[in-house]
Amino acid sequence: MLDTHFPRPPGDLGNPESYPVPTRRAVVQGAFPAKVVQSAAGLRAGGLLLPFTQAVCQLEADGARAITTSCGFLVLLQRELQAAVAVPVVTSSLLLLPRLLAREPQVGVLTISAARLGRAHLRGAGVPSARLADVLVQGVDPHGSFARTILGNQTTLDVPLAQADVVAAAQALKRRAPALRSVVLECTNMPPYAHAIAAATGLKPLSLLDCSELFAPFSSSTPAAQARRTCIL
Repeated sequence: MLDTHFPRPPGDLGNPESYPVPTRRAVVQGAFPAKVVQSAAGLRAGGLLLPFTQAVCQLEADGARAITTSCGFLVLLQRELQAAVAVPVVTSSLLLLPRLLAREPQVGVLTISAARLGRAHLRGAGVPSARLADVLVQGVDPHGSFARTILGNQTTLDVPLAQADVVAAAQALKRRAPALRSVVLECTNMPPYAHAIAAATGLKPLSLLDCSELFAPFSSSTPAAQARRTCIL
């Protein structure tokens, strides 16, 4: 988990109740949203690789069966974090992009910051260079309630205003590409508004909860065994 203070309503990927398996939250101290939502150069300069690597190693030692994060921008650390542990690490919903592009001509991405989500993030997610132009990135209003609350790490969240911001971004994306079918929610704080996105645009929103690798370690478990295992956020 990033070091955050804002509320996490049901559906938010930082809310343990959003997951179909037992969860435990581990906070990486000092990993504030504005420090993580960065370009590749900015994130590396923030010195976050070591504390996140230490966190995933400790979580694996504590018995984690799978590990994810609470910010899609951490896809930049996917390779290093996966190399540090034997259990599956799924840092970002952006990792869904290659398989979606294999069956769709274009795929949308809703992000908290279109200005900072760039080529390096998409390549880090496994998008082939030849298909980068087929990923349509749309950000929310950087001055809107949603972005100000999350990036400003505020302690209160106006859910209706946040939903309006996210839906407006989805509608803008749909206007850009009317034939678009799927949209990946980069930001883990967007899934609470997935139903509103679908209703307003007809797009299919996808999040970390659609990453099969994250839940593969639990797929063959009995209910009793599954209840004893932990998916670490």
